[in-house]
Amino acid sequence: MAVDDALLAEFKNLRQEMATIRQLLVSVVTSIRDAESEIPEKMRRFMNYMHDVHDVKFMYEELGHPIPEHLKHELQRCDDRYRQLLNELHLDGGVFEQVRRKMADDPENRWDHTRRLAAPKEKS
Repeated sequence: MAVDDALLAEFKNLRQEMATIRQLLVSVVTSIRDAESEIPEKMRRFMNYMHDVHDVKFMYEELGHPIPEHLKHELQRCDDRYRQLLNELHLDGGVFEQVRRKMADDPENRWDHTRRLAAPKEKS
């Protein structure tokens, strides 16, 4: 009997730990989804990388050294890729387009967020 009671107590502890882990995971996933509703992780990481490459360029300039060609080429690639990512996110249904729609409803906006919004498409 003592073995069964010990086993049941251990299972109860495991069940409580699993419930806690599940709650924490739900909280983490919810936080990630909430954060990505504004800026997708892909874009955030790309911008961090682009910023780092720009900082390396600035380091060369600050020291008075010429900027290496490979660094200039990487900055050019980043510039084009940034434009491409922005275009994707601003397309209909893209994250930035969805956020802009929500922002356009705020009467206290300082800036016009409707300029890139397409008129709603009529269903035939």
